[in-house]
Amino acid sequence: MKKVLITDDVHPLMLEGFENKGYLVDYQPNINHSKVLHCIQAYHGLIVNSKIFVHKELIDRAVQLEFVGRLGSGMEIIDRVYAAEKGIAVYNSPEGNRNAVAEHAIGMLLALANQLVTSDNQVRQKIWQREARRGFEIEGLTVGIIGFGHTGARFARKLVGFDMKILTYDKYLPAGYTQPYDLKNSIETDIQTIQNQADIISFHLPLTQETHHFFNESFLNHCIKNIILINTSRGKVVDLKAVIAGCTTGKLRGVCLDVFENEKVETFSAAEHRLYDTLYGFKNTVLSPHIAGWTHESKYNLAKILLDKIFKS
Repeated sequence: MKKVLITDDVHPLMLEGFENKGYLVDYQPNINHSKVLHCIQAYHGLIVNSKIFVHKELIDRAVQLEFVGRLGSGMEIIDRVYAAEKGIAVYNSPEGNRNAVAEHAIGMLLALANQLVTSDNQVRQKIWQREARRGFEIEGLTVGIIGFGHTGARFARKLVGFDMKILTYDKYLPAGYTQPYDLKNSIETDIQTIQNQADIISFHLPLTQETHHFFNESFLNHCIKNIILINTSRGKVVDLKAVIAGCTTGKLRGVCLDVFENEKVETFSAAEHRLYDTLYGFKNTVLSPHIAGWTHESKYNLAKILLDKIFKS
């Protein structure tokens, strides 16, 4: 009987799906990387989320491995080239949480614009400051979307109802990539145009050598307006030091971050503690712990879509 190792919390649908296909399921959501390295030779399938890195060493030990399934989108944790050389199929399921990410980005933007986080905290303390909490409206503003894959496209569709001007940029898509989405007030453009016109810039990029610190001080300094930054993609796409600098100077009007360069607080160096404490001190920020794609619905969808891809291949 073939065996599959599931290394993270998944919807029960995934366990049932593999069992129905005759697999022996080893469900270990708390397993760590070193333990996977030790036991991977016994498995024909491997399901990962973000904590297990499927790189050369693991692949070399996975002598029976036939496929790797990634719950979600980010493929930087899998050496796909080497996996292909070894005849290992690789699947992911970005369709499963794209709507969750898009809704979360909208929610963060609206919370920022309307000062909802501060307002909520003050009301709970019986502090009533209506004038100080006056917000601004996003209708009529220009948003630049960098990366028009699954989440970028879904984010754009949701912005249409807000009557915003939408600028999109994706280096790897052919001209006309927005046409299937029927986006009014949208223009496919370049980075410079986004920097010249955007009030809000939202990142929806995978993490690669090319996108590492795509947003940095140079990028920010080339923006004409004082912008709002949104990042729900990968933490290392955004240079946190540039965020600190932008918040300090006012070049960043606001910041919405769901992802961070280091998300393991227990590993912070002294310098990182100072950096993040500075970020946490700014009032024009809305921050969340990498949960944009983390809904009850997406948990089901991620499992279903990944199963469908594995068994329809």
